Amino acid sequence: MSEEHIKPINVAEELSKSFLDYSMSVIISRALPDVRDGLKPSQRRILYAMRELNLAPGKQHIKCAKICGDTSGNYHPHGESVIYPTLVNMGQKWSMRDTLIDGQGNFGSVEGDPPAAMRYTEARLTHLGMAMMDDLDKDTVDFVPNYDERLTEPTVLPAAFPNFLVNGGTGIAVGMATNLASHNLGEVVDAICAQIDNPDITLPELMEHVKGPDFAVPTEIRGIRGIEEYFRTGRGSMRMRGKMEIQENEAGRSFIIIREVPYGVNRATLQERIAELVNEKTLTGISGMRDLSDEETRIEIELKRDARPQVVMAQLFKLTQMETSFSVNMLAIHKNRPKQLSLKEGIDAYIEHRREVVVRRTRYLLGKAEERAELLEAFLLALGHLDDFIKIIRSSKNRDEARERLAAYTFPVATAEGLGILIRSQASISGDTYTFSERQVNAILELRLYQLTGMERDKVKGEYDEVIENIKDLMDILAREIRVLTIIKDELRVIKDKYATPRRCTIVAEAGEVAMEDLIANDAMIVTLSHRGYIKRTPSSEYRLQGRGGKGLKGMETRQTKKDEADDFIEHLFSVQAHDYLLFFTNTGRMYVERVYQLPEGSRTAMGRSIQNVLNLKPEEKIAALLRLERVTDENGNDITFREEAGFVFFATRSGKVKKTALNDFRNYRQAGINAINLEEGNELIGVRLTSGSDEIILVTHEGLSLRFHEEDARPLGRGTAGVMGIRPSESDFVIGLALVTEGSTLLVASENGLGKRTSFEEYRKQSRGGKGIITMKVTDKTGPVVGAVTVTEEDELMLMTSTGQSIRIRVSEIRETGRNAQGVKLLTLKDKENLQDISIVIPDGDDSTSDDSAGDGTEDDTESNTGDSGEETAE
Repeated sequence: MSEEHIKPINVAEELSKSFLDYSMSVIISRALPDVRDGLKPSQRRILYAMRELNLAPGKQHIKCAKICGDTSGNYHPHGESVIYPTLVNMGQKWSMRDTLIDGQGNFGSVEGDPPAAMRYTEARLTHLGMAMMDDLDKDTVDFVPNYDERLTEPTVLPAAFPNFLVNGGTGIAVGMATNLASHNLGEVVDAICAQIDNPDITLPELMEHVKGPDFAVPTEIRGIRGIEEYFRTGRGSMRMRGKMEIQENEAGRSFIIIREVPYGVNRATLQERIAELVNEKTLTGISGMRDLSDEETRIEIELKRDARPQVVMAQLFKLTQMETSFSVNMLAIHKNRPKQLSLKEGIDAYIEHRREVVVRRTRYLLGKAEERAELLEAFLLALGHLDDFIKIIRSSKNRDEARERLAAYTFPVATAEGLGILIRSQASISGDTYTFSERQVNAILELRLYQLTGMERDKVKGEYDEVIENIKDLMDILAREIRVLTIIKDELRVIKDKYATPRRCTIVAEAGEVAMEDLIANDAMIVTLSHRGYIKRTPSSEYRLQGRGGKGLKGMETRQTKKDEADDFIEHLFSVQAHDYLLFFTNTGRMYVERVYQLPEGSRTAMGRSIQNVLNLKPEEKIAALLRLERVTDENGNDITFREEAGFVFFATRSGKVKKTALNDFRNYRQAGINAINLEEGNELIGVRLTSGSDEIILVTHEGLSLRFHEEDARPLGRGTAGVMGIRPSESDFVIGLALVTEGSTLLVASENGLGKRTSFEEYRKQSRGGKGIITMKVTDKTGPVVGAVTVTEEDELMLMTSTGQSIRIRVSEIRETGRNAQGVKLLTLKDKENLQDISIVIPDGDDSTSDDSAGDGTEDDTESNTGDSGEETAE
């Protein structure tokens, strides 16, 4: 090269320019997705190559090596080895919320195992993958030459569903990166339709439809603020938690079962980390771990006998990837440049893209319809002048002469209008004279003899009329924007109805954030708690109203240890609203509060979840009482449930002490529980009631004494107190029951040897608090000591629990009402060395009025919905 062609340049400027060109190439053509279809160029080319191979959902899978080869050879010249991982990712159900590729063979695993080589695996498109390319052949998007200009490829796909928001994705460019969260298809479609209806929609209104991210695997998302932030600005961070629950085996050993791990967490790596912490003595409460996972996660962690499950769970969240964070950066290509987008801007971009697709498709279909109308118009005109045309064709020497003579044939426009034809070939009209176009002449020459029959003429006229109506409709779409937007919504709703799936990820608000009740409907619920501590909430709509004498509805699958021997039963049932509060009191004097909507939801027949998985109970704690509080708000919507005038919580302990504390004192409750009453060593809480301040109380002791007094005798005390003496039992005696005196009820007491009786409250005179009490049941060797006392009505049913685990149900109406000093009647027959241990009012298991031998059977499963029973009188 001669020196005159050499030009000196500044190296810094050249490097700067070259690097800028390179970085823009990486950003635009490799690393960032397009906001319109949510795809990077490599993903788009793979899908397009699969379409060219006719790999529709109903077709046979073909080797991934063939797909990668065609993609590399025709559209993406970067080698098959870089194309295959992208293909695999679009077919992994744990990576994409809604997969675009249906893989067959080893496509890897959630533990991070690599997929098999491309020569072994096969693939085809899913229905949603095919929907990305709907109407691609109708001039809906632009095509550009491929890298060697042999073929053309689309610059973007029509995207019949909002893949950008639904599947998300990640990408690292030069100087910038994107990290998109996936969302629920049904929610996103609803949000798009809402934004079409109201272009000025606000973010809170959008969030009524899109609650937040919905990842490919079930994950608990904690925090509303991070979601709001990235919805508003395009950037934000939220925490994700896996799901763990506590179980006990028959030997009493506790296990933590990991049911879910956060999105993006490798299960194998998680287990390795837990093992490291155990070996380093950081986690000291774990004695073993087993992975029983298949398609669903199940990792069993065995705990040492002295370990506290709730503490170990907290350590797992803190020290392992059972709790991680997810940072969202909604960066995408918008109008050929990278842009950080908010949720509303992302939806706007998709709506604009679909508007262009619908308009271009309509223009394409309009052109095709006009072309068809032109040919049908020629057929009808030819059939109307059939004799002339036959004569011209028969007298012509060859095809070219016939074409020239037909092209020169003219007739008045009025003649065509007389045949009922709407003239479309305006270019062929000169004044009042109509001439055929070249396309029409060729079509006439191709007419076959059978098409000259009367039936075929009617068929052509019918098709012509249909095409004209279609043309009018297509022109109306192009003329009116509202028609275009309506089509967008209708097509999205079809996609939603076919392919949307329920939300997989739950969203939990953190302390101090937007109250969850603002996002949750205050629906009617039925909450049930079994004797062995299994709790659930069920929509009240599942409990239908039944007539008298019905068999009832099955209310809960209760645990059984032996055939025909019910080991568990529903002990508490509350008819509540989703926003109500439940107060749990333990035998150690602590109180826990849980909102109804935070309880595990289950069907009417589901067993529910152990209370150990709902409350942060200590190992020695058991639920002693349960109260329900209806949520109350003032005129400004502020929660005033724990207001000063709401009443009192009345406590009774084993030693005979009682305490009355204003409900308002419990307003500052914590998730870890708060102290409700101070108990000295050896004492424990045996009962709790909500009182109005003017109720009367009865305490019953183990040796058959009772004391009735007015609650005004016990002045209100704070939470951190032990209370005052309610009854003074002897050194060998202790309190076993707390009951409220209510109108129309009686006091039922039962003894250790299976005897029981009912006594009217009128027989219990009112006494002063702190006395020794009067006899409520004459305790002898025959009766044994008293084990339980409850307030009952004639309609109630009673469950009797024995020392051998037997649970017997009887009707209260079958127990005779007697005086205070009587020994009572036989409630059940006990075996040798068997004792009655406890009694409890139980939710009726159906109307047994037609059966005479159901009492004492204890094996019925059909429970009737007694939604009118308030929790205050069943909280034993």
